[in-house]
Amino acid sequence: MSRYILTILGLLVIIIVPVSFIKKGTTTKEELGKLLFFDPILSRNYTISCASCHKPGYAFADTSAVSRGVARRKGSRNTPSAMNVSLVSSFFWDGRAADLEEQALAPIENPSEMNLPLPEALSRLKNNKKYYRLFEEAFNSEPTARNLAMAIAAFERTLETSDSPFDNWKFSDDSNAVADNVKRGFALFSGKGKCTSCHFGSNFTNNEFRNIGLFNAKNLNDSGRSLISGNKEDVGKFKTPGLRNVAITAPYMHNGMFKTLKQVIDFYNDPGKVVPNAINRDSLLAKPLGLTSPEKKDIEAFLRSLTDKRFYKVFKRK
Repeated sequence: MSRYILTILGLLVIIIVPVSFIKKGTTTKEELGKLLFFDPILSRNYTISCASCHKPGYAFADTSAVSRGVARRKGSRNTPSAMNVSLVSSFFWDGRAADLEEQALAPIENPSEMNLPLPEALSRLKNNKKYYRLFEEAFNSEPTARNLAMAIAAFERTLETSDSPFDNWKFSDDSNAVADNVKRGFALFSGKGKCTSCHFGSNFTNNEFRNIGLFNAKNLNDSGRSLISGNKEDVGKFKTPGLRNVAITAPYMHNGMFKTLKQVIDFYNDPGKVVPNAINRDSLLAKPLGLTSPEKKDIEAFLRSLTDKRFYKVFKRK
């Protein structure tokens, strides 16, 4: 009898002990990152979130030349899209963040953005029962700077797009996916326009820094990459952005100075006409491209074809 009882107790131990180690929740770091991205808990006065400037309906970019942070403080540069960042090698217009995790934390502490010291942000999350539980589920740890960055970055890495008319044409072999003007525009983009010198690859960027002629040390006085590198040759250089969904991420350039794609194309066609006193403009833009009006329209049609289908409602309003 005693042997029988011991056997039963042994089986109960085998069953109960593993069950006690099963996690109650199944929250992933991507899911947690999404919640954090949209939650104003990470701003000093609980008024803005990451999504306040990275608007989902506009390919996670902003619609203002520069964004406003807490207390309506005006930033100094345009907010780029937070989509299609998995293959990006440096972040921010000046490349000051080496990876997406480093980028994810910077706006939280930036006085012109969310203006919340990181220790205070972590304290808020630790004292919030929901977030404390979710961090335990996703990381088996309380909130830390490392896993906060990992969560937000993990969510941002899910924001990839590859279902545009251009993709259907080029990669799905559907010749009817785009009109002839798009095809002509792509040929011009790759040839006469010299655009592929910087914009190529799956996301149409070489991830390098270029001075395209938007620095004159006067009204255009953002030194760009040189503020980080300390190299005088980098004055006026900014990161080459990707072009996916570019039709809905206006305004353009690091300072948001161009409101339309037409203005951008006009600038590249003859930069000296728009900014005649630019300093150290890239040699690729030393001479006007000589694009005709119909050719400019074709290039714009190509750029619009890079819009993912999920954004068609916004695209049609543009």
